[in-house]
Amino acid sequence: MRRSVGETRYCVPTIFVPGECLIDIVTTLRAAGCVFAEDEAALLTEAASSPAELQSMVDRRVGGEPLEQIVGWAEFCGLRIAVEPTVFVPRRRTEFLVSRASALVSPCGIVVDLCCGSGAIGVATVAGLSDFTLYAADIDPAAVHCARRNVEPLGGQVFCGDLYDALPASIRGRVDVLLVNAPYVPTDDIALMPPEARDHEARVALDGGTDGLSIHRRVARDAATWLRPGGHVLIETSVRQAASTERLLTDAGLEARVEHSEEVSGTVVVGRRPVSSASVVGR
Repeated sequence: MRRSVGETRYCVPTIFVPGECLIDIVTTLRAAGCVFAEDEAALLTEAASSPAELQSMVDRRVGGEPLEQIVGWAEFCGLRIAVEPTVFVPRRRTEFLVSRASALVSPCGIVVDLCCGSGAIGVATVAGLSDFTLYAADIDPAAVHCARRNVEPLGGQVFCGDLYDALPASIRGRVDVLLVNAPYVPTDDIALMPPEARDHEARVALDGGTDGLSIHRRVARDAATWLRPGGHVLIETSVRQAASTERLLTDAGLEARVEHSEEVSGTVVVGRRPVSSASVVGR
């Protein structure tokens, strides 16, 4: 593995945009409901390689496409993470999960980013670590393609498949930290999401089933068999679902707790495999 991770930087072409044209772009974006129109105009201008491409990008943004998918990257935990069309855009609230996970990774630990999307969580978690092994997995081929752009430069591996089925059997019972930002939006609530997410991110990255806990149940059920004794699983969830997700981990034999950040409105359930639970593996 590469032994250290610094800030990921992408060199992008720039074009000269006359001041009056930039003002027109800001006005257009603001009329479309973009709250930070000035910042978005600057990012679009930086990312475009020609006036025609800039116009196309502005049109896509006005049409509701996420800015991150248009410019090709998202800022997350101080890193630039490559993001492609239809791939889930990392949210600021998920930085709380990263902060909690980073403090739990052991030296030489195996880190797994399950339901990885762009791979942002795994990449950010190992940033600054001197020694690590990183694996990521997602069921969506588009997400896997994108995650490889972020994970493989660090020496990590990305797999396509359904949850644990995608992971190499050799790490079963050896995972130090298991990161999970699985979809947890109840199916009927997807229609209430902002159009940027509802219309432009893959349904499989959003839909958590009837109560939003379908994937959490499956993750919790087998988490102990993949964690090393003393290893941790961290699952992002909502405030209203946190107690249920905590109970799922407890019922699966893990010690669980809920942590919350008011600053970023992030909620994470942390489960720990007891050191005395060696018999769980392979059950």
